Amino acid sequence: MTISIWRYSHLTLALVSSLFLVVASITGIILAVEPISHQAKGYVVESLENVPLATTITSLKNSYNEVLGLEVESSGFVKASVLTMEMETLDVYINPKTGEQLGVVEERPALYSFATNVHRSLFLKSVGRFFVGLISLLLLIIAITGLVLLAKRQGGFLKLFSKVQKDYFELRYHVVLSRWFFIPIVILAFTGVYLSAEKFDVLPNAVVEQSEVVVDNTAKQYNSIAEIPFFAQTTLADVRQVEFPFSDDPEEYYLIALHDREVEVHQQTGEIVSSGEYPFVTLASRLSLVLHTGEGNVIWSIILLLASASILFFMYSGFVMTLNRRKKGKRITQMLDKDECEFVILVGSESGTAFDFAQRFYNGLTQVGKKVYLAELNTYTAYAKATNIIVFTSTYGEGEPPTNARKFPALFSTVEQPNAINFSVIGFGSLDYPDYCQFAIEVDNQLTAAENFQQQLPLFKINKADFESFELWMIQLTNKLGFTIPVERPLVKKKKYKKVAFEVLERTELNVDDTFLLRLQPKSPIEFTSGDLLAIFPTNDDTVRQYSIARIGSDVLLSVKKHERGRGSNYLFNLNVGDVIEAAIDENPHFHFAENGKNSIFISNGTGIAPFLGMISEKTTQHISLFWGGRQKASMELYNSILEKEVINRENIKVFSSFSREGEKQYVQDVVFEQKDLILQTINQGGTIMICGSLAMQHDVLDVIEKVLEGNAGISFEDFEQSEQLKTDCY
Repeated sequence: MTISIWRYSHLTLALVSSLFLVVASITGIILAVEPISHQAKGYVVESLENVPLATTITSLKNSYNEVLGLEVESSGFVKASVLTMEMETLDVYINPKTGEQLGVVEERPALYSFATNVHRSLFLKSVGRFFVGLISLLLLIIAITGLVLLAKRQGGFLKLFSKVQKDYFELRYHVVLSRWFFIPIVILAFTGVYLSAEKFDVLPNAVVEQSEVVVDNTAKQYNSIAEIPFFAQTTLADVRQVEFPFSDDPEEYYLIALHDREVEVHQQTGEIVSSGEYPFVTLASRLSLVLHTGEGNVIWSIILLLASASILFFMYSGFVMTLNRRKKGKRITQMLDKDECEFVILVGSESGTAFDFAQRFYNGLTQVGKKVYLAELNTYTAYAKATNIIVFTSTYGEGEPPTNARKFPALFSTVEQPNAINFSVIGFGSLDYPDYCQFAIEVDNQLTAAENFQQQLPLFKINKADFESFELWMIQLTNKLGFTIPVERPLVKKKKYKKVAFEVLERTELNVDDTFLLRLQPKSPIEFTSGDLLAIFPTNDDTVRQYSIARIGSDVLLSVKKHERGRGSNYLFNLNVGDVIEAAIDENPHFHFAENGKNSIFISNGTGIAPFLGMISEKTTQHISLFWGGRQKASMELYNSILEKEVINRENIKVFSSFSREGEKQYVQDVVFEQKDLILQTINQGGTIMICGSLAMQHDVLDVIEKVLEGNAGISFEDFEQSEQLKTDCY
């Protein structure tokens, strides 16, 4: 409920102020360009703190017939109003040391004047200024409510800059840009409110009250400005404006605006005749104007320009997000309580395929008026009114569950349903693998053996996300249920790969685990790094197999397990040295080595060691602990030549190996638990844990880490699982 209040407040304010914000943002972009183009004229005077005011006044008087005024702009330009020897009045930019004219002050371009009038008052004078101030206030509130929503999305204010979840473009960059430009937008909005309040006399009086100073009539009179201490000691860095006396009459004074006060100075003695400090309101107004316009600072002007442009993007992306949310809301009324629903859909999905099918099924049920609850298998619990449970799950590795279903087998036996349950299980997988839909088979067996559970349909398997097969299952289900369920067909988009020629440099023989190494060299220069994927096409069609790679020098190294019916592994094993294949690098940035970290832990089994071999070879100074598990010591001989070469004489790298069929007969997760102090220390210090190998191993390792983090004050397992400290690439 709380997040809804913030979201609706954020949305309502954005809609109310949208038109004005568009106008303000566009004109803001235009006006942000003005200080940049102004600075580009190149009249900046360096080291103003080294230029005495006396030097500038003297050089001006020597160069011009008469000097009316002097101004030091925030841009660093020095401007003078002068009467030339030809009796022409000019405003010019000067070299303050010599009085030399650098350029004439040009009339302000009409575009900037127009944009200023629109930006300040919308050409509506006082009424317009009021609206501009109001919109600035609304923008400030929008930014604050947006920050609250961002904090809630990221899991708290301390996690504002944690990893942004992958999603569609508008949502992702709405989050990313809001983190970058929150402060500039708040400054723009706050200063806009302040400047508008100033125009309506809402702020306290900002008049400078001059205090007369008793003049010493016996003070020494100097023959030139250069001799007067005040002018010699005051530099241009201290000065904003100087108004020159009209004549040499001693009663005519220099009126000088410094940064903190205004003074009148006797032109012959240098005595301060009167002085008045600027009130806080004046100083705040001046700072607000500089912050709001970017005047005098190119970098800040560029930031303001980007911030103004980002407001336009926020409006566009917010509109798209609202439409998506409304569409999603129409299809997924997940506000329903789990205990009010007749149908419960449980999902186990690693890549999102099974979840996509489950969500389409969910949408169909809701369209026909059924109360439906959709959740992950890991969250399985009792459902007060449920009579139908449908499980959608994929299988990974050797019959293992997806990550969001790994707790279900143990959790199921601890929950007792209050009603008799009809259930159906749908498995997703590929016939190319021997353990096709194995986890779905196990779930179906577990439900079948449970009391109070009745199988409504036999286990149904879907090969390669074939939607026609799913429609066949839907026909069977609707015949059982007695009503039709409309399901929207997905749009299939095939990824386009940029293929590159690779030459085979080396292929080892099979080791005891039917595993081999393959070294490839790209025939043309390409960008890739350890942890990326190599996409191969074993049947010269759209069939793709991907392997995690190591980068050794400029070569690609693969560690491959040969399966009896594996298309990809057999294709690669049949290659010979000198053969050339067409393959593609598929960037995998979420599994790249964290170069900025203090320490890293690599955990793998079997062929999952491949990317870590490349990361270790990068000669990093990080402390790295490599955990690897295989069946027997001979399993590791395949990698020893690389490990021995890279680890020798490098104290920052430690290797922990385990063998399930020799010695102590340990799995890699057992050794990880033995080194729990190292694991805990690494996590608490912000280090990275990377896991590559079988999904079953990943689940077991995560279970171990969850135990290690129980009661940890630094970071909880749930937070660690969602942070950038954990990187996984398992299969």
